[in-house]
Amino acid sequence: MTERDIAGGKHVGGAWADALLSAAAWALPTAFILVPLLLFLALGFFEVQGTDIAYHPTLKNYIRFFTEPGLQQTFRKTCLVGLSVAGITIVLGYPVAYLLASLGGRRKYAVAVLFTVPLLMSYIIKIYAIRAILGGYGFLNRILLYLGVIDTPWTFLIFNIQAVALTLAILLLPFAILPIFIALERIPRNLLEASADLGARPVLTFLTIILPLSLQGVVIGASFTFVLAIGDFVTPQMVGGTEGLTLGRHIYSQFGYGNNWPFGAALSVIRLLPVLAAIIIADRFGRARYAT
Repeated sequence: MTERDIAGGKHVGGAWADALLSAAAWALPTAFILVPLLLFLALGFFEVQGTDIAYHPTLKNYIRFFTEPGLQQTFRKTCLVGLSVAGITIVLGYPVAYLLASLGGRRKYAVAVLFTVPLLMSYIIKIYAIRAILGGYGFLNRILLYLGVIDTPWTFLIFNIQAVALTLAILLLPFAILPIFIALERIPRNLLEASADLGARPVLTFLTIILPLSLQGVVIGASFTFVLAIGDFVTPQMVGGTEGLTLGRHIYSQFGYGNNWPFGAALSVIRLLPVLAAIIIADRFGRARYAT
């Protein structure tokens, strides 16, 4: 056997090993992400007749969505809630991330870890805590009444679509802070020092160097919060009331009380469209920033 044959055998063996590793790496995402999505896509083309699913192809579920104005309004309202949450979290999260990045030594990382602690808490407990603060006779109203700022409790902060957006913004704020903090950390310090040596004021340095170089973190944080917000159904259920109906709640009702899984699957596929749009925008922006 020649050295060429031995090298060829090693090459074939290495190719098989690489193929097996690639297959193992793609097995879990395929089993737990791609397959369920394909099943949902297929299920949306069936319909419920009586109490059973009729497995014959139909477009009735999608036609129903585009012919019922209430569903389209709910879809638009859900997207607006997601955009509002993304905007609020970025406006509130950027200053926090900037302050974290400005800390010296390892303190910044210790403080950054504190913002991940709420992510480890129960989602339901956090929502109940926010309800206890924003409710008609919650902590906020009691303080304002005691100080004489208001005469009657504020009721516009709970059980409406504004309460849904505000609660989601509070819950998802860490998902905006951390990507922005990481983006700020990646900015070379020598650029800031060079800007200061050239006589640039801090505001000018921020607008011309810090903000442009941290926009990738802003876009990633906004996409995270947008995707998580429009997919949430627990928060609208608990703080939305009758006015806080979102597409997530509607999908939940179809799989639960409505017992109409095909229509719920069709609505899930429709809700997936803005999610994919947000992911594509974030990915392309990130690639463009990396290329420059």
